[in-house]
Amino acid sequence: MAQRTVTIASSVGLHARPAALFVEAASETGLDIEIGRPGEDAVDATSILGVMALGATHGEEVVLTADGEGAEQALDSLVALLSRDLDAE
Repeated sequence: MAQRTVTIASSVGLHARPAALFVEAASETGLDIEIGRPGEDAVDATSILGVMALGATHGEEVVLTADGEGAEQALDSLVALLSRDLDAE
């Protein structure tokens, strides 16, 4: 299982547009991907309700995990996505 830690760059955190863009990108990988705060239960990264309920805010660290072929590359692209202010684009 691949794992990455990333700091949320979006000024509004993972809410509304940034969450939707993240969920769309996670879904396009076709992999089982989860997102959560370090040390807490993770949620399905392809669930908009799960991601928004996480309530991850700007500057907060989250942990991404993925399982399957191409997991390392998928997480790298998702880390790059979350490292940008998606609400400013």
